[in-house]
Amino acid sequence: MKIGEAQKLYRAQHATLLEQRRKLLKKKEDLEKKANLTPDGKEIYANEAATLELTIDAVTQRFDENQEVLDRLAEEHMLVWNVEVARQQSDAAKDYGEDMAKIMEVARRIGKGAKVPASDEKKLMDYSMEVYLAAKNLAMMNERKKREKYKSLWEDEDEKQRQEYDPQEKAENAETSVGLPDTSPVEGVDEILSDGGMDVSDAPV
Repeated sequence: MKIGEAQKLYRAQHATLLEQRRKLLKKKEDLEKKANLTPDGKEIYANEAATLELTIDAVTQRFDENQEVLDRLAEEHMLVWNVEVARQQSDAAKDYGEDMAKIMEVARRIGKGAKVPASDEKKLMDYSMEVYLAAKNLAMMNERKKREKYKSLWEDEDEKQRQEYDPQEKAENAETSVGLPDTSPVEGVDEILSDGGMDVSDAPV
């Protein structure tokens, strides 16, 4: 399963458990009010209170387990993200080094009086006008009857496929060993939260 898919499933389960816990805690609060307003209420509603407490504990445990998996998935996601960003930075540094080597070669060619494409001259000018002018001055001293002619050092740049970097997509599509979340209902929850379940809404006011 992919990290992104797992995160989506576990977040959905996280939201379900959170809502169940909220409703159960409200039931507990209502039951406590009802017990306090009823003579011998604590004894009368002792079994209901105990059942409710056990159910809340079970939902809380499932919630905590779910959160642990979400934390693990977040760590895996970040790890893949960081690796992709590091690869992007490494490739960018490599490309920069290659460009610098090409620019210096253009300067050398110009300096020895060779003819280079205007696009290569522009790249040298953009990099450093001083280096460009120095190469041009050197070229005037090295004028020859027959000038060498070079193709652009970047002529294949537009043709070659550029590496695409998307750390987010890479992280979401990385495989994880995390299995599917346990979506089976926590024992007692459905009964307590259903319309026919434990009803504590009729507490006297």
